[in-house]
Amino acid sequence: DLVDHIVAAVTAKYESDVPGEFIGKLVMDGLRGIDEVAYVRFASVYRRFEEATDFVQEVEKLEAHK
Repeated sequence: DLVDHIVAAVTAKYESDVPGEFIGKLVMDGLRGIDEVAYVRFASVYRRFEEATDFVQEVEKLEAHK
């Protein structure tokens, strides 16, 4: 379902040359609602976490949105 949503959003907004940031944001937003662990893992790569505190801050943001 998430992939179908992303494909629909991309094709609705762009005809060619889709910015990676657009797709990354859609993936992060989708994962946040599906699987918090997958979200943090993806965010760690996408946002290039460098320290453990980066993980902690992201988890704290997730907890604050509940």
